[in-house]
Amino acid sequence: MTSNSARMNVGVIGPGRAGSALAAALARAGHHVVAAHAVSDESKGRVEELFPQAVLLDIEQVFERSDLILLTVPDDALPALAAAVADNGWCRAGQFVAHSSGRHGIGVLDPLTQAGALPMALHPAMTFNGSSMDIDRLAGCPFGVTAPDDLVPVATALVVEMGGEPMLVSEDKRSEYHAALAHGSNHLVTLITDAMELLSSSGVERPDKFLAPLVGAALDNSLRYGDQALTGPVSRGDAQTVATHLEVLDEQSPRLAAAYRAMALRTAERAIAGQILNPVAAAEILAVLGE
Repeated sequence: MTSNSARMNVGVIGPGRAGSALAAALARAGHHVVAAHAVSDESKGRVEELFPQAVLLDIEQVFERSDLILLTVPDDALPALAAAVADNGWCRAGQFVAHSSGRHGIGVLDPLTQAGALPMALHPAMTFNGSSMDIDRLAGCPFGVTAPDDLVPVATALVVEMGGEPMLVSEDKRSEYHAALAHGSNHLVTLITDAMELLSSSGVERPDKFLAPLVGAALDNSLRYGDQALTGPVSRGDAQTVATHLEVLDEQSPRLAAAYRAMALRTAERAIAGQILNPVAAAEILAVLGE
């Protein structure tokens, strides 16, 4: 995949944030992004900005012009798209078809595989904002790769060319893999924005600056030490402090209090399993949390 003879014509179906970043990274590696199918004005703008040499075409024409197709549509839309392409006979034998869904493996591409396509699942474990900076975010980015055994070398080579680090994920573990990433990243955004709003309500003028060093240290410690990085009232067994938190949060927002209670309970469970909380303190914490 590194010689000039291996350069491919690339087509993109659904150039959203992820699809545009992947296509632009392939272009930077020497491949030719020749065609794209975009619906929204925003997606069309990304094509013009990030790989202006590509022509906006219908899906059938994108398949006609491309050696490698990136199907970078939302997860839930992928099965219907694959079925429609197969039913219409737009895919040809020997054509590489890759999607960037975290949830799906290559099974979702079975209709195309039966038509002779070569399927790959290449999911970057990264969040994108839709700008040209996204390409640089792929440097060292882990990719969850699923492919037939004979295509693993091709799939991993493409990831390396995009600047990423390929990591194999088995077909039957894709949903578990994706749930882990969504829980760790998407829910983190919700957690941090909730915390910033609470700080603002308490009178802190720059909640982002207030939280940044604390959250950064907590993230670093958790990645290094796991449960042993736990600090705070739950891990210390300060049941009355937790009760006060819940009382205040119930006044602010019952839904926020429910989220705090759920996370505190999960924290307590991990602290108990890791023998960080002694049985007496654990019982007091669980009683406050309604367990």
